[in-house]
Amino acid sequence: MGMRITDISLSRFRNYDEFSLGDIGNLTVFTGHNGVGKTNLLEAIQLMTSASSFRHPHIAQLIKEGADNARVQMESTDGNRRITTALSLEAGKKRYTVNGKAKSVIDVRGTLPAVAFTPDDLQLAKKSSSVKRTALDDLGAQLTRNYHVVLGDYEKTLRYKNRLLKEEAPNDLIAAINETLITCGSQLFCYRVALYSRMLPLLQRIYAEISHDNELFSSTYLASWDHADGMEPISFGASGLLMGEPFDVRDNGAPDRDQVRDILAAKLEAHAPEERRRVRSLVGPHNDKIAFFLSGRDASAFASQGQQRSIVLAWKLAEVELVRQTLDTNPVLLLDDVMSELDASRRDTLVHFASDDLQTFITATDLDAFNPALLDRARIVSL
Repeated sequence: MGMRITDISLSRFRNYDEFSLGDIGNLTVFTGHNGVGKTNLLEAIQLMTSASSFRHPHIAQLIKEGADNARVQMESTDGNRRITTALSLEAGKKRYTVNGKAKSVIDVRGTLPAVAFTPDDLQLAKKSSSVKRTALDDLGAQLTRNYHVVLGDYEKTLRYKNRLLKEEAPNDLIAAINETLITCGSQLFCYRVALYSRMLPLLQRIYAEISHDNELFSSTYLASWDHADGMEPISFGASGLLMGEPFDVRDNGAPDRDQVRDILAAKLEAHAPEERRRVRSLVGPHNDKIAFFLSGRDASAFASQGQQRSIVLAWKLAEVELVRQTLDTNPVLLLDDVMSELDASRRDTLVHFASDDLQTFITATDLDAFNPALLDRARIVSL
Protein backbone atom coordinates (compact mmCIF):
# COMPACT_ATOMS: atom_id res chain seq x y z
CA MET A 1 0.00 0.00 0.00
CA GLY A 2 1.33 3.45 -0.92
CA MET A 3 0.93 6.64 1.07
CA ARG A 4 -2.58 8.06 1.30
CA ILE A 5 -3.96 11.29 2.67
CA THR A 6 -6.28 10.79 5.65
CA ASP A 7 -6.75 14.34 6.97
CA ILE A 8 -6.10 17.90 5.81
CA SER A 9 -6.67 21.24 7.53
CA LEU A 10 -6.25 24.85 6.42
CA SER A 11 -5.90 28.03 8.47
CA ARG A 12 -6.04 31.46 6.84
CA PHE A 13 -5.19 29.89 3.48
CA ARG A 14 -6.55 31.69 0.40
CA ASN A 15 -10.27 32.34 1.10
CA TYR A 16 -10.50 30.01 4.11
CA ASP A 17 -10.42 31.10 7.75
CA GLU A 18 -10.51 27.47 8.81
CA PHE A 19 -11.22 24.25 6.97
CA SER A 20 -10.66 20.63 7.91
CA LEU A 21 -11.54 17.30 6.39
CA GLY A 22 -10.85 13.96 8.02
CA ASP A 23 -11.34 10.30 7.28
CA ILE A 24 -10.49 10.92 3.62
CA GLY A 25 -11.07 7.96 1.33
CA ASN A 26 -10.10 7.01 -2.20
CA LEU A 27 -12.34 9.44 -4.07
CA THR A 28 -13.41 12.90 -2.94
CA VAL A 29 -15.47 15.35 -5.00
CA PHE A 30 -15.57 19.01 -3.95
CA THR A 31 -18.60 20.72 -5.39
CA GLY A 32 -19.97 24.26 -5.17
CA HIS A 33 -20.41 27.54 -7.00
CA ASN A 34 -17.52 29.30 -8.75
CA GLY A 35 -15.41 31.27 -6.29
CA VAL A 36 -16.28 29.18 -3.25
CA GLY A 37 -12.73 27.81 -2.94
CA LYS A 38 -12.76 24.37 -4.59
CA THR A 39 -9.54 24.92 -6.52
CA ASN A 40 -7.90 26.33 -3.39
CA LEU A 41 -8.31 22.94 -1.71
CA LEU A 42 -6.61 21.13 -4.59
CA GLU A 43 -3.82 23.71 -4.51
CA ALA A 44 -3.32 23.10 -0.79
CA ILE A 45 -3.10 19.34 -1.40
CA GLN A 46 -0.59 19.83 -4.20
CA LEU A 47 1.55 22.09 -1.99
CA MET A 48 1.63 19.32 0.61
CA THR A 49 2.50 16.57 -1.86
CA SER A 50 4.53 17.83 -4.82
CA ALA A 51 5.52 20.97 -2.84
CA SER A 52 4.41 23.13 -5.75
CA SER A 53 1.26 24.74 -7.11
CA PHE A 54 -0.19 24.64 -10.62
CA ARG A 55 -0.95 28.34 -10.13
CA HIS A 56 2.68 29.30 -9.41
CA PRO A 57 1.61 31.98 -6.88
CA HIS A 58 3.59 34.40 -4.77
CA ILE A 59 3.50 33.43 -1.10
CA ALA A 60 1.44 36.50 -0.24
CA GLN A 61 -1.33 35.25 -2.54
CA LEU A 62 -1.67 32.08 -0.46
CA ILE A 63 -2.37 33.99 2.75
CA LYS A 64 -5.94 35.11 3.41
CA GLU A 65 -6.43 38.82 2.91
CA GLY A 66 -5.94 40.65 6.19
CA ALA A 67 -3.98 37.81 7.83
CA ASP A 68 -0.25 37.75 8.58
CA ASN A 69 0.28 34.04 8.08
CA ALA A 70 -1.30 30.81 6.92
CA ARG A 71 -0.91 27.13 7.70
CA VAL A 72 -1.76 23.88 5.97
CA GLN A 73 -1.43 20.49 7.65
CA MET A 74 -1.82 17.03 6.16
CA GLU A 75 -1.89 13.58 7.70
CA SER A 76 -0.92 10.59 5.55
CA THR A 77 -0.25 6.92 6.11
CA ASP A 78 0.85 3.79 4.30
CA GLY A 79 -0.77 1.51 6.88
CA ASN A 80 2.42 1.12 8.90
CA ARG A 81 3.59 4.66 9.58
CA ARG A 82 1.79 7.95 9.97
CA ILE A 83 3.27 11.21 8.69
CA THR A 84 2.24 14.74 9.62
CA THR A 85 3.33 17.32 7.06
CA ALA A 86 2.82 21.01 7.79
CA LEU A 87 3.36 24.15 5.75
CA SER A 88 3.70 27.58 7.37
CA LEU A 89 3.47 30.73 5.24
CA GLU A 90 4.35 34.25 6.32
CA ALA A 91 6.11 37.38 5.07
CA GLY A 92 7.53 35.82 1.93
CA LYS A 93 8.67 32.68 3.77
CA LYS A 94 7.54 29.11 3.19
CA ARG A 95 8.49 26.50 5.79
CA TYR A 96 7.78 22.77 5.79
CA THR A 97 7.93 20.37 8.70
CA VAL A 98 7.50 16.60 8.67
CA ASN A 99 6.57 15.06 12.02
CA GLY A 100 7.68 18.30 13.64
CA LYS A 101 11.13 18.47 12.03
CA ALA A 102 12.04 21.22 9.55
CA LYS A 103 12.36 19.96 5.98
CA SER A 104 13.34 21.53 2.69
CA VAL A 105 11.10 21.53 -0.39
CA ILE A 106 13.24 18.81 -1.92
CA ASP A 107 12.67 16.60 1.14
CA VAL A 108 8.89 16.99 0.91
CA ARG A 109 8.61 16.54 -2.84
CA GLY A 110 8.32 12.93 -3.97
CA THR A 111 7.28 11.38 -0.65
CA LEU A 112 3.69 11.46 -1.84
CA PRO A 113 3.76 12.69 -5.47
CA ALA A 114 0.81 14.31 -7.21
CA VAL A 115 -0.45 14.59 -10.77
CA ALA A 116 -2.70 17.60 -11.36
CA PHE A 117 -4.99 18.11 -14.35
CA THR A 118 -6.47 21.60 -14.70
CA PRO A 119 -8.19 23.47 -17.56
CA ASP A 120 -4.92 25.34 -18.17
CA ASP A 121 -3.26 22.01 -19.00
CA LEU A 122 -5.39 21.86 -22.15
CA GLN A 123 -2.87 24.33 -23.58
CA LEU A 124 -0.26 21.56 -23.58
CA ALA A 125 -1.23 20.27 -27.02
CA LYS A 126 -1.59 23.58 -28.82
CA LYS A 127 0.73 26.08 -27.18
CA SER A 128 4.49 26.56 -27.48
CA SER A 129 7.23 24.16 -26.49
CA SER A 130 7.75 26.01 -23.22
CA VAL A 131 4.51 24.50 -21.87
CA LYS A 132 5.69 20.99 -22.78
CA ARG A 133 9.17 21.57 -21.34
CA THR A 134 7.66 22.83 -18.08
CA ALA A 135 5.37 19.79 -17.85
CA LEU A 136 8.35 17.45 -18.27
CA ASP A 137 10.48 19.36 -15.79
CA ASP A 138 7.73 19.52 -13.16
CA LEU A 139 7.33 15.76 -13.40
CA GLY A 140 11.07 15.11 -13.36
CA ALA A 141 11.51 17.26 -10.25
CA GLN A 142 9.06 14.98 -8.42
CA LEU A 143 10.70 11.79 -9.62
CA THR A 144 14.32 12.49 -8.61
CA ARG A 145 16.02 14.91 -6.24
CA ASN A 146 18.86 15.43 -8.72
CA TYR A 147 16.48 16.61 -11.44
CA HIS A 148 15.08 19.23 -9.07
CA VAL A 149 18.55 20.45 -8.06
CA VAL A 150 19.95 20.60 -11.60
CA LEU A 151 16.85 22.36 -12.92
CA GLY A 152 17.12 25.00 -10.20
CA ASP A 153 20.84 25.53 -10.84
CA TYR A 154 20.30 25.84 -14.57
CA GLU A 155 17.44 28.33 -14.25
CA LYS A 156 19.45 30.48 -11.84
CA THR A 157 22.49 30.43 -14.14
CA LEU A 158 20.34 31.25 -17.17
CA ARG A 159 18.79 34.27 -15.44
CA TYR A 160 22.25 35.54 -14.53
CA LYS A 161 23.55 35.11 -18.08
CA ASN A 162 20.58 36.95 -19.56
CA ARG A 163 21.19 39.78 -17.14
CA LEU A 164 24.84 39.96 -18.19
CA LEU A 165 23.83 40.05 -21.85
CA LYS A 166 21.44 42.94 -21.18
CA GLU A 167 24.21 44.76 -19.30
CA GLU A 168 26.60 44.15 -22.23
CA ALA A 169 29.09 42.46 -19.90
CA PRO A 170 32.60 41.69 -21.24
CA ASN A 171 33.23 38.47 -23.17
CA ASP A 172 35.35 36.87 -20.45
CA LEU A 173 32.49 37.19 -17.95
CA ILE A 174 30.03 35.67 -20.42
CA ALA A 175 32.52 32.86 -21.09
CA ALA A 176 32.81 32.18 -17.36
CA ILE A 177 29.06 31.91 -16.86
CA ASN A 178 28.84 29.72 -19.97
CA GLU A 179 31.06 27.16 -18.22
CA THR A 180 28.46 26.81 -15.48
CA LEU A 181 25.68 26.82 -18.06
CA ILE A 182 27.39 23.96 -19.92
CA THR A 183 27.70 21.88 -16.75
CA CYS A 184 24.10 22.40 -15.63
CA GLY A 185 22.62 22.49 -19.13
CA SER A 186 24.17 19.25 -20.34
CA GLN A 187 22.95 17.42 -17.24
CA LEU A 188 19.44 18.88 -17.50
CA PHE A 189 19.32 17.98 -21.19
CA CYS A 190 20.26 14.37 -20.40
CA TYR A 191 17.72 14.11 -17.59
CA ARG A 192 14.93 15.59 -19.69
CA VAL A 193 15.64 13.53 -22.80
CA ALA A 194 15.72 10.35 -20.71
CA LEU A 195 12.35 11.28 -19.21
CA TYR A 196 10.94 12.18 -22.62
CA SER A 197 12.11 8.82 -23.98
CA ARG A 198 10.21 7.03 -21.21
CA MET A 199 7.09 9.15 -21.72
CA LEU A 200 6.79 8.52 -25.45
CA PRO A 201 5.77 4.86 -25.50
CA LEU A 202 3.29 5.47 -22.68
CA LEU A 203 1.81 8.44 -24.53
CA GLN A 204 1.48 6.47 -27.73
CA ARG A 205 -0.13 3.48 -26.03
CA ILE A 206 -2.60 5.52 -23.97
CA TYR A 207 -3.49 7.81 -26.87
CA ALA A 208 -4.17 4.75 -29.02
CA GLU A 209 -6.56 3.45 -26.35
CA ILE A 210 -8.36 6.80 -26.09
CA SER A 211 -8.66 7.24 -29.86
CA HIS A 212 -9.43 3.55 -30.50
CA ASP A 213 -6.38 3.42 -32.79
CA ASN A 214 -7.89 5.98 -35.19
CA GLU A 215 -4.75 8.16 -35.25
CA LEU A 216 -1.05 7.59 -34.80
CA PHE A 217 0.44 9.83 -32.12
CA SER A 218 4.09 10.76 -32.60
CA SER A 219 6.43 13.40 -31.30
CA THR A 220 9.83 14.96 -31.87
CA TYR A 221 12.33 16.57 -29.52
CA LEU A 222 14.60 19.11 -31.22
CA ALA A 223 17.63 20.42 -29.32
CA SER A 224 18.09 24.18 -29.20
CA TRP A 225 21.36 24.07 -31.09
CA ASP A 226 19.72 22.26 -33.99
CA HIS A 227 16.86 24.67 -34.58
CA ALA A 228 19.27 27.57 -33.96
CA ASP A 229 21.19 26.14 -36.94
CA GLY A 230 18.07 26.26 -39.05
CA MET A 231 16.48 22.82 -38.57
CA GLU A 232 12.76 22.61 -37.97
CA PRO A 233 10.64 19.83 -36.46
CA ILE A 234 9.34 17.48 -39.13
CA SER A 235 6.75 14.76 -39.08
CA PHE A 236 7.82 11.14 -39.12
CA GLY A 237 6.12 7.93 -38.12
CA ALA A 238 8.43 6.82 -35.31
CA SER A 239 8.64 9.24 -32.42
CA GLY A 240 11.93 10.32 -30.97
CA LEU A 241 14.80 12.72 -31.06
CA LEU A 242 15.44 14.80 -34.13
CA MET A 243 19.14 15.53 -34.09
CA GLY A 244 21.44 17.44 -36.38
CA GLU A 245 24.32 16.75 -33.98
CA PRO A 246 24.45 13.01 -33.21
CA PHE A 247 25.33 11.56 -29.83
CA ASP A 248 25.16 8.15 -28.19
CA VAL A 249 22.03 7.23 -26.26
CA ARG A 250 22.34 4.85 -23.33
CA ASP A 251 20.01 2.03 -22.37
CA ASN A 252 18.02 4.30 -20.04
CA GLY A 253 17.35 6.74 -22.88
CA ALA A 254 19.81 9.35 -21.63
CA PRO A 255 22.33 10.84 -24.08
CA ASP A 256 26.03 10.59 -23.34
CA ARG A 257 26.68 13.61 -21.12
CA ASP A 258 30.26 14.20 -22.26
CA GLN A 259 29.15 14.36 -25.89
CA VAL A 260 26.33 16.73 -24.97
CA ARG A 261 28.79 18.95 -23.09
CA ASP A 262 31.04 19.15 -26.15
CA ILE A 263 28.14 19.97 -28.47
CA LEU A 264 26.70 22.56 -26.10
CA ALA A 265 30.10 24.24 -25.63
CA ALA A 266 30.71 24.42 -29.38
CA LYS A 267 27.23 25.77 -30.12
CA LEU A 268 27.44 28.41 -27.39
CA GLU A 269 30.65 29.66 -28.94
CA ALA A 270 29.23 29.58 -32.46
CA HIS A 271 26.08 31.49 -31.50
CA ALA A 272 27.74 33.98 -29.15
CA PRO A 273 27.47 36.90 -31.64
CA GLU A 274 23.78 36.16 -32.24
CA GLU A 275 23.11 35.99 -28.50
CA ARG A 276 24.84 39.36 -28.14
CA ARG A 277 22.73 40.82 -30.92
CA ARG A 278 19.45 39.48 -29.56
CA VAL A 279 20.40 40.11 -25.91
CA ARG A 280 19.27 36.71 -24.67
CA SER A 281 20.45 33.13 -24.40
CA LEU A 282 19.54 31.08 -27.45
CA VAL A 283 21.39 27.79 -26.85
CA GLY A 284 20.49 25.43 -24.02
CA PRO A 285 17.66 23.16 -22.87
CA HIS A 286 15.49 26.21 -22.07
CA ASN A 287 15.07 26.63 -25.83
CA ASP A 288 14.55 23.02 -26.95
CA LYS A 289 11.46 22.31 -29.05
CA ILE A 290 8.92 19.54 -28.55
CA ALA A 291 6.27 18.90 -31.19
CA PHE A 292 3.26 16.56 -31.24
CA PHE A 293 1.88 14.94 -34.40
CA LEU A 294 -1.28 13.02 -35.24
CA SER A 295 -1.00 10.82 -38.30
CA GLY A 296 1.97 12.89 -39.40
CA ARG A 297 0.35 16.33 -39.04
CA ASP A 298 1.33 18.98 -36.48
CA ALA A 299 -1.20 18.64 -33.67
CA SER A 300 -0.94 22.29 -32.63
CA ALA A 301 -2.16 23.39 -36.07
CA PHE A 302 -4.36 20.57 -37.31
CA ALA A 303 -5.74 18.63 -34.32
CA SER A 304 -9.38 19.19 -33.43
CA GLN A 305 -10.31 20.36 -29.95
CA GLY A 306 -11.30 16.80 -29.06
CA GLN A 307 -7.99 15.41 -30.33
CA GLN A 308 -6.07 18.03 -28.35
CA ARG A 309 -7.95 17.02 -25.22
CA SER A 310 -7.09 13.38 -25.91
CA ILE A 311 -3.39 14.28 -26.12
CA VAL A 312 -3.49 16.11 -22.79
CA LEU A 313 -5.45 13.31 -21.14
CA ALA A 314 -2.92 10.78 -22.45
CA TRP A 315 -0.09 12.95 -21.10
CA LYS A 316 -1.58 13.11 -17.61
CA LEU A 317 -2.27 9.39 -17.48
CA ALA A 318 1.27 8.75 -18.70
CA GLU A 319 2.51 10.88 -15.79
CA VAL A 320 0.60 8.61 -13.41
CA GLU A 321 2.19 5.54 -14.97
CA LEU A 322 5.69 7.02 -14.80
CA VAL A 323 5.29 7.86 -11.12
CA ARG A 324 4.21 4.30 -10.47
CA GLN A 325 7.13 2.84 -12.42
CA THR A 326 9.77 5.14 -10.95
CA LEU A 327 8.73 5.49 -7.31
CA ASP A 328 6.79 2.24 -6.90
CA THR A 329 3.85 4.15 -5.46
CA ASN A 330 0.65 5.72 -6.69
CA PRO A 331 0.44 9.50 -6.97
CA VAL A 332 -2.47 11.55 -5.73
CA LEU A 333 -4.61 12.58 -8.71
CA LEU A 334 -5.97 16.14 -8.63
CA LEU A 335 -8.66 16.97 -11.20
CA ASP A 336 -9.70 20.61 -11.18
CA ASP A 337 -12.95 21.21 -13.07
CA VAL A 338 -11.91 19.10 -16.05
CA MET A 339 -14.83 16.67 -16.20
CA SER A 340 -16.96 19.29 -17.94
CA GLU A 341 -14.13 19.87 -20.44
CA LEU A 342 -14.15 16.21 -21.57
CA ASP A 343 -16.75 14.31 -23.52
CA ALA A 344 -18.31 11.12 -22.17
CA SER A 345 -15.75 8.79 -23.75
CA ARG A 346 -12.77 10.70 -22.35
CA ARG A 347 -14.43 11.01 -18.94
CA ASP A 348 -14.90 7.23 -18.89
CA THR A 349 -11.20 6.75 -19.68
CA LEU A 350 -10.26 9.05 -16.82
CA VAL A 351 -12.66 7.36 -14.42
CA HIS A 352 -11.18 3.99 -15.35
CA PHE A 353 -7.76 5.22 -14.23
CA ALA A 354 -9.22 6.82 -11.09
CA SER A 355 -9.76 3.36 -9.65
CA ASP A 356 -9.62 2.19 -6.07
CA ASP A 357 -5.80 2.13 -5.93
CA LEU A 358 -5.43 5.79 -6.99
CA GLN A 359 -6.52 8.40 -4.44
CA THR A 360 -8.33 11.10 -6.37
CA PHE A 361 -9.68 14.58 -5.60
CA ILE A 362 -12.06 16.25 -8.07
CA THR A 363 -13.67 19.69 -8.19
CA ALA A 364 -16.86 20.52 -10.08
CA THR A 365 -19.52 23.20 -10.05
CA ASP A 366 -22.18 20.51 -10.49
CA LEU A 367 -22.34 16.74 -10.83
CA ASP A 368 -24.15 16.51 -14.18
CA ALA A 369 -21.04 15.36 -16.06
CA PHE A 370 -20.26 12.52 -13.65
CA ASN A 371 -20.87 8.86 -14.23
CA PRO A 372 -23.35 7.63 -11.58
CA ALA A 373 -21.05 4.67 -10.86
CA LEU A 374 -18.28 7.10 -9.93
CA LEU A 375 -20.55 9.13 -7.67
CA ASP A 376 -21.69 5.96 -5.90
CA ARG A 377 -18.16 5.35 -4.60
CA ALA A 378 -17.26 9.02 -4.01
CA ARG A 379 -17.47 11.22 -0.96
CA ILE A 380 -19.23 14.41 -2.01
CA VAL A 381 -18.17 17.52 -0.11
CA SER A 382 -20.42 20.52 -0.76
CA LEU A 383 -18.75 23.88 -0.18
